[in-house]
Amino acid sequence: MAKLITTPNLAHPDDFYAKLIATHDGLTEDDSMALNARLILTLANHIGDQAVLEEALSVAKATA
Repeated sequence: MAKLITTPNLAHPDDFYAKLIATHDGLTEDDSMALNARLILTLANHIGDQAVLEEALSVAKATA
């Protein structure tokens, strides 16, 4: 069973963050929230491991 990776795992995290922020440029708050929801569901589908996804939900909630 896969385990959630919580240590840095992106080759260029600042580049990804800049792209993520730029993707939201010009969107309304509602459109931005919808984009986030679509992104989350797309990545969840890619991961495809229920246990990893549930762990991610728990980690995200605990750090909110």
